Amino acid sequence: MTTLTRRNKTVALLCAISCLNLSAFALAGDIKDADSTSSKQNTIEIKDFAFNPQTITVKSGEKVTWTNRDEEPHTIVSVKKQFKKSSALDTDQTFTITAGAPGTYTYFCSVHPKMTGTIIVVKS
Repeated sequence: MTTLTRRNKTVALLCAISCLNLSAFALAGDIKDADSTSSKQNTIEIKDFAFNPQTITVKSGEKVTWTNRDEEPHTIVSVKKQFKKSSALDTDQTFTITAGAPGTYTYFCSVHPKMTGTIIVVKS
């Protein structure tokens, strides 16, 4: 039978601590990925004079962010004034709202009124 020396006990303890740390980092990475996936789904890109996706479904209380990828300025204006309107967004600027009560929110670009989109808000 092997007797653990003080040095062997220390090495075994360090190995155990290292394994626990690696597990914690792996778990933290999974949680971070889940958070970034959720926020990514609530992003609307403005490109080639269109909102993409044109229709998005989110839960009440979630954030929705538009990012302008065009060289031209664009705005986001709610048809029924269900959320505050944005200022003119230059290239790579963003505008974020928090989805309110469940319902259908239609919006458009006041600079280019043919650009339209829809947010469907469901109960959280």
